[in-house]
Amino acid sequence: MNARPRHLLDFDDYTPERLGAILDNADVMRAVLDRPVKKVPALQGLTVCTAFFENSTRTRTSFELAARRMSADVLSFAAGSSSVSKGESLRDTIETLTAYKVDAFIVRHHASGAAHLVAKYSGKPVINAGDGRRAHPTQALLDAYTIRRELGSLEGKNVTIIGDVRHSRVARSNAQLLPMLGANVTLCGPATLLPRDLAHLPGVKLTTNAQDAVTGADAVMALRLQGERMNGGYLGSLQEYIREYQVNDALLARASDDAIVLHPGPMNRDVEISSAAADGPRSRILQQVENGQAIRMSVLYHLLVGRA
Repeated sequence: MNARPRHLLDFDDYTPERLGAILDNADVMRAVLDRPVKKVPALQGLTVCTAFFENSTRTRTSFELAARRMSADVLSFAAGSSSVSKGESLRDTIETLTAYKVDAFIVRHHASGAAHLVAKYSGKPVINAGDGRRAHPTQALLDAYTIRRELGSLEGKNVTIIGDVRHSRVARSNAQLLPMLGANVTLCGPATLLPRDLAHLPGVKLTTNAQDAVTGADAVMALRLQGERMNGGYLGSLQEYIREYQVNDALLARASDDAIVLHPGPMNRDVEISSAAADGPRSRILQQVENGQAIRMSVLYHLLVGRA
C-alpha cells in the first residue's frame, strides 16, 4: 500500500485499497462502541481541534465523540462565538489555534477549498468536515460503509442519489468515492440542480427522470433542497419538485426488493423524502448516524496513528 496521505480533504490522494482499509477498520471501531466501556487509548496525549465555521449537528458531535472514544483531548471551536465575528481572518484564527499545540484539525467552512487553506496555515493533519459545496469525504465514507454493511458489498451495486445535487458536497464526494469502490452512481434531479461537470466522472451518470433513476437501484439517497445556498430560479415550484422527485413508497417500488434508503441529514420531511420512507423498513438513516462515529474513529486512527 502506498504511503498514507497526511490529510483527508477529498479522495484525490487515496487508492481503493486504502479506502477499503478505512472501511475495514471501522468494523473494529464499531466493536469498541458495542462495549460497556466505549473507550480505547489510541489517541491518548493528542489534541484534536474541531473548527466549525458552519453549523452542524451530526458531523460535529460524531467527530467529537470519535476523538474522545479514542482518548484524545478535544478543543471545540465555534466561529459564531469567536473573534471571527469581529473580522478575524481564517489564517489568523487557525494560526492562533495551532499555537495551542493541537495535533489535528477537523474543519467545516462555507467556502470551497477552506480545508486546504487550513492545512497550509496549520501544518497539521486536516480532515475536511465539509467545505462549501465541494466535498464532505467522511459523510461519503459512512454512506459507503452503511451500504456495505447492509448489502454485503459495494461491488456492482447501483446507488441513486436524488435531489439538490448542484449544492451538495455529499453528492460530489459520493460520486467520487463510490465508483472507486466498485459501485455505479446515478445522480438525479431537476436540470437546474444537476451540474453537468459531474457527468465526466467514471461510473457516474446523470438523469432528470427519477423513475428511471430508481429502477433497479440497490440504495436510494435523498438530498435536501439547500435553500441557504440558492439565490432563486432553480425550481418551478416546490409542489412540482415534490411530485417529481420526492423519495416515497411509490417511487421506491421501482427499486430492487432489498433496496435501502439513505439521507445524509438534516431532513426536510415530506419534501425530498416522505415520512413513511424515512421511517419505513427500508430506511437506514439512523444506521448512517450510528456508523458515522465508527468511520470517523477509523479516519482519525489512519491519519494520526496507523502507518500502513
